[in-house]
Amino acid sequence: MFRSTGVFRLLLLVSVVVASAGMASAQDRRQNAPGEFDFYVLALSWSPSFCEQAAERGSSGRSQTQCGRPYSFVVHGLWPQYERGFPEYCLRPSPRLDRNVMTSMLDLMPAPGLIFNGWDKHGTCSGLGARAYFENVRKARAAVKIPEEFLQLSEAKTISPGDLEQAFITVNPGLSSSAISVVCSSRRLSEVRVCMSKDMQFRACEEVDRRACRRDEVVMPPVRGG
Repeated sequence: MFRSTGVFRLLLLVSVVVASAGMASAQDRRQNAPGEFDFYVLALSWSPSFCEQAAERGSSGRSQTQCGRPYSFVVHGLWPQYERGFPEYCLRPSPRLDRNVMTSMLDLMPAPGLIFNGWDKHGTCSGLGARAYFENVRKARAAVKIPEEFLQLSEAKTISPGDLEQAFITVNPGLSSSAISVVCSSRRLSEVRVCMSKDMQFRACEEVDRRACRRDEVVMPPVRGG
């Protein structure tokens, strides 16, 4: 019995190593090579959830800049992706982001730290210069219409991830359930992620969809600030 248990553990370990090696080999050929990726994810963060979590943690910084304003969905980032996995920090050190480029994005990404980090971690993987990359961020955001019911949400709303996805699908022709996913943190809505090709067309993304929220319902805290 002891010997068979030991053999089983050895076989299990070998299978895990082989599987891990297989996953790595699927990415290693181009891992973190700037410009070498398959598609983008546009991440739209529900700002009221971020602000409630920040208040609970007693954190400052980004929350001080963002949470005094009546934001609904804001751009968390535009992230290059592989079909399996994703690149990050593709240039070390990353090229310095011009402050004028940063300030030009504050209407979509309402915190300087969010923009600087987005460039270092994700923008450097796009293969584009900073101005061209953030132009793509703006194009991606312009390609996604936010359902009107969420723009000035005055009371907390409880909604199923499926109904939230459908609200976006209804107002965005060409968007399908295979190209959008809802992410939650605890019971709150965290963000909506939309998968897009390099020319900003909606496209399916199985792995992103697999990481979606599995709760039956999520809470959208109301929009606050003035």
